[in-house]
Amino acid sequence: MSHLLAFDVGTTRTKAVLIAVDGRVVETASASYPVHYPRPHWAEQDQEDWWRAVGTTSREVLGRSGVDAGSVLGLAFSTQMLNVICLDGDRNVIGRSISWIDGRAAEEAKSLMRRFGGEGIFAALLGATLTGKDFLPKYLWFRKHEPELLSRTATLIDANGYLLLRSTGRVVCEWGNASVTGLFSLKSKTWDTGLMKFLGVDRKKFPELVRSSENVGGLTDDAAKHLGLRPGTPVFAGSGDAMTAAVGAGAVREGECHLSLGTSAFVGIMTRRRVTGRRGMASIQSADPAKLLLIAETEAAGACLKWAAKEIYGASEEDAGIYRRMDDEIAGTSPGNLIFTPWMFGERSPVPDHRLRAGFINLSASHTRADMMRSIYEGVAFNLRWILELIEVMYGFNPEVLRVIGGGARGLPWLRIISDVTGKTLETTEWPQEAGAIGASRLAAVGLGIYPSVKAAAADLKVADRIVPDQSAREAHDRNYEAFRLIYRALRGVYGKLNRDL
Repeated sequence: MSHLLAFDVGTTRTKAVLIAVDGRVVETASASYPVHYPRPHWAEQDQEDWWRAVGTTSREVLGRSGVDAGSVLGLAFSTQMLNVICLDGDRNVIGRSISWIDGRAAEEAKSLMRRFGGEGIFAALLGATLTGKDFLPKYLWFRKHEPELLSRTATLIDANGYLLLRSTGRVVCEWGNASVTGLFSLKSKTWDTGLMKFLGVDRKKFPELVRSSENVGGLTDDAAKHLGLRPGTPVFAGSGDAMTAAVGAGAVREGECHLSLGTSAFVGIMTRRRVTGRRGMASIQSADPAKLLLIAETEAAGACLKWAAKEIYGASEEDAGIYRRMDDEIAGTSPGNLIFTPWMFGERSPVPDHRLRAGFINLSASHTRADMMRSIYEGVAFNLRWILELIEVMYGFNPEVLRVIGGGARGLPWLRIISDVTGKTLETTEWPQEAGAIGASRLAAVGLGIYPSVKAAAADLKVADRIVPDQSAREAHDRNYEAFRLIYRALRGVYGKLNRDL
């Protein structure tokens, strides 16, 4: 039996997934690493940690499965996006990777938006305001605060580009990862040199572009030894986590939708239409070269549950059973009159406002811990319903079914609440937490000719569970949802005053 190997390289851990060519998951392994916070609002990672984790997990899945390295036909990466890594003229890394969660460039973001008439006009034109987490403000930050470093930088790459460099020795940038920088033309599939010139961005610092299923090269001798594979094993570009997730969810046909429930949550809809982003939504390049991904991200989903586990339940991070206990506690509850707003980190969509914050509304002495937990689950569901309604009103997409992936897909009570609140049928795949890596492996399979297209590669992914909305509590959910939206309108000015310095 032949195999494919894929890596999901996230912010805090890497997961390797060994997959038989018939789609069966053979073995998985994971390794974690830190995020460094050298100053307030700064977040950096040692990219060598990613490479070390890739090697460790690769050798582990091969060793535990007993699969011969020669049976691995190819490998690919699904990665976090919007990192900034500087390479000198000899392709050596300068310093640590600037993480996607790094917000040091807040002033540069504001300055850039002023060039377009201010935050309001910028958001109206491009769908959302810029933040210090975005690529362009970070580039301008380097130009202002680290000009010597920027002058030494021959090429700027991201996590995906770094791993492809370590694997093959080639410096490239994959289309999907390029598209989130704001400097990629979705029409021509090239770097937008006109915009670069307008913004004073040096085109020479941006590498050659490749498609997600493109064969970037074979493993070098050193890389092969590190991964426990054979030299020359083909390495395919893969893509960013949102793009590979759509493939791994099996939601790649026109108008199909996937919902990722992790620390944050996002709704992604595949389409051939190039639509202008609004209300925090954006069109980015999908893993299918012929389609885009309309994506809307809510900043805190599982993060709200993680906060509750620690602060309400007093659980440690090592308590693996806490989320099951939380699910069990809300299983016997029904919709009440307590509402939670899940905006712990501000919000990107449905309301792009980084000053928003979370809170319990209408909390009384009669409410229990179970009521509080249910309201947290419902609060995230209300945010998702708002996003889905906006997508229908603004773009005409009204998917009846959402393919759900991520860690949250394991929590059946939460999925039932989301289904009831949104009125959508939810489907989970057999391996929802491995969807990113599975999607990357399918892209490698397209590159190898096993499948003729991305659409074909995702067609045979099986549904494990199907959750149909229960209409019995519809009236209560509708009432609370309307109150949820009123809370935003009533309190956004208060949030602005309390968090004006953010």
